[in-house]
Amino acid sequence: MSKSTILNVAIFTSIKAEHLYDYAIQVMQCLLRAGIKIIITDDQCDLIEKRELSGFDVEIVAPQDLCADLAISIGGDGTFLNAAARIGSKCIPILGINAGRLGFLADISPEKLCSAINAVIKREYDIEYRSVIEAKVCGADLDIVPFALNEVAVLKHDNSSMIEIETYVNGHLLNNYQADGLIVATPTGSTGYSLSVGGPIIEPKSKSFVISPVASHSLTTRPVILCDDAEIELSVKSRSKNFMISVDGRSQSLHDTTTIKLCRAKYSVKVIKMRDTHFYDTLRNKMMWGADKRL
Repeated sequence: MSKSTILNVAIFTSIKAEHLYDYAIQVMQCLLRAGIKIIITDDQCDLIEKRELSGFDVEIVAPQDLCADLAISIGGDGTFLNAAARIGSKCIPILGINAGRLGFLADISPEKLCSAINAVIKREYDIEYRSVIEAKVCGADLDIVPFALNEVAVLKHDNSSMIEIETYVNGHLLNNYQADGLIVATPTGSTGYSLSVGGPIIEPKSKSFVISPVASHSLTTRPVILCDDAEIELSVKSRSKNFMISVDGRSQSLHDTTTIKLCRAKYSVKVIKMRDTHFYDTLRNKMMWGADKRL
């Protein structure tokens, strides 16, 4: 059998969003017609039961047992991030079908769904390697997946006053931020939460991280771009004695005696890109640059 043959594909979607089922079924039927086995994790069994696909060649596995040649995320960027967290270091390439809103990660529109799946079956695509941040905590146990494709953020609790985040880079003090929080983002995450607080847009394949404060108390504080081989250490002081850590939206409360260390993970996430799409086209279209609102 050819080395390039795709034997099985993992499907990820949100079982809470009914409108995604039809897209998921289209994808699965295209794959099954091509003789490709479908794999889903057991927490997505509703996808099979509600649409009566139990007669098809669909394998249900526990998340930790997932093994596939390729993965397809159907939803928005949140679904894509969830798929990336599930896949972790298994190096399974991920294609994102955008059935959400903005969609920088999931950038295949529903109307291009069939052509994209056919291109995937024929291996007519490119793979981009995206950096991942690993979060380690000292003084507490981290109960969430510690790897972020987008960003790691430390944030005040909703009703507390601003926090202080003493930030070291490679052992050197960068700043003692007084703010509602601090975001450390990858180039992939630069168009997410970091962008909303004034961070720069970074080309996804750049080898860098960006530190962006959230509602800084100082008007002179600005985002800082670092090489992604940097080691970042964050110590938080809070009047409420606790704060939140968010890793790609997965959050946990920590005591302010906890120290957080961030570095580039030992693995990258493999993102599938169609050969007729480019980041700059996606950026221009999603940001509506050049669009005349007066028309």
